[in-house]
Amino acid sequence: MTNIIRDYAEKKQELCAKNDIISDELYQKYGVYRGLRDNNGKGVLTGLTTISKMVSFKKVDGVETPCDGELWYRGYNVKDLVSATSDSGFTFERCTYLLLFGEMPTEEELAEFCRILGECRCLPTNFTRDVIMKAPSKDIMNSMTRSILTLASYDSTANSNSIADSLYQCIMLIARFPMLAAYAYHAYNHYENDESMYIHRPDPTLSTAENLLLMLRPDKKYTHLEAKVLDIALLLHMEHGGGNNSTFTTRVVTSSGSDTYSTIAAAMSSLKGPKHGGANIKVMEMMNDIRAHVSDITDYEAVSDYLTKLLNGEAFDKKGLIYGMGHAVYSLSDPRERIFRSFVEKLAIAKHREDDLTLYKNIEDAAPKLIAQKRKIMKGVSPNVDFYSGFVYDMLGIPIELFTAIFAIARIVGWSAHRLEELATASRIIRPAYMSVMEERVLDGI
Repeated sequence: MTNIIRDYAEKKQELCAKNDIISDELYQKYGVYRGLRDNNGKGVLTGLTTISKMVSFKKVDGVETPCDGELWYRGYNVKDLVSATSDSGFTFERCTYLLLFGEMPTEEELAEFCRILGECRCLPTNFTRDVIMKAPSKDIMNSMTRSILTLASYDSTANSNSIADSLYQCIMLIARFPMLAAYAYHAYNHYENDESMYIHRPDPTLSTAENLLLMLRPDKKYTHLEAKVLDIALLLHMEHGGGNNSTFTTRVVTSSGSDTYSTIAAAMSSLKGPKHGGANIKVMEMMNDIRAHVSDITDYEAVSDYLTKLLNGEAFDKKGLIYGMGHAVYSLSDPRERIFRSFVEKLAIAKHREDDLTLYKNIEDAAPKLIAQKRKIMKGVSPNVDFYSGFVYDMLGIPIELFTAIFAIARIVGWSAHRLEELATASRIIRPAYMSVMEERVLDGI
């Protein structure tokens, strides 16, 4: 039966394509911004937020001028949030409190919040066995989304949209996300790859980054530097404005009156798209392709020559792209990449991956120049945070199947903050307009 239906769908696909394609000319005629972005790539203003801010242009003598990118959380520059944390401390939990409540916690408030997160790091009885292990999947994002929706069955307040209940649900999900991801991977790795199964329970006294490494590794061991770099990665990925695809999805679904679990599941479905959360996987695949075709990855000229082939559509996936370069908002630089770079360098030295680090630095230097020569660009091109994040996860021994899930473990904080802001502020369902351009037809006799 399945094959018959699949054959039918393949036979009819051309008919769908024929009647579903809308020409670029019509979009231009009616002034429609495709993807809610104008011709310069700037997003159409659809809402207001106090949660975060991205800066890529500043006015100089009344003229908007590209500048080094900035990212702000609740009024604080992320660069300052990172530098204010000691080498021995972790900052993801502190910034989670900041994004959820809008204020920087005192040491007492932070200790209480970390204790609450620790108490939430548990799943309902037999949940791991009955929900996660019974249906293992290589698609960890799908597995996590199924678990999120199932968790609603264990919550008597699941359909409540009060601030208190929604906050409770968000905190529970933030604490549980590392478990949902790690256990989903172990189930897949055991049942699909015939590897050993081990399920480590998190330690309520440890940070999110420490617990994630503890649960992923057979011996539960990790270095402080490993946990620190992962902590910074989570911090830099946790929030990026209301306009990114998954966060906008969060606002849209929340505005309909839907519950927290359905809202976060929708955001997960958005994030798993390769144009959004899967970008660092593409970078890793590209890097592996470069290693396979360039004999000396520390040779700047050889790497540059291969990057030219990438741009010309002659290598890798032949799409003419150098992955990890450019961003929809930032122009001269992505502040997250700038912040992350120094931590990446420390980890690469500790892991004896200096040659790989040289490869990344060579691409970081050469790619923007080559792209500028090849294309007419409206704004500068620079590495984005995805350029290095996959490299970091690889050095930490995190399997590629978990790369997007790690993004979700961080970004659920931003989703939660935006859901709470939407509940507190907005009163209307988000419903943009689509203009119909169909041709009216007369029905002939049947």
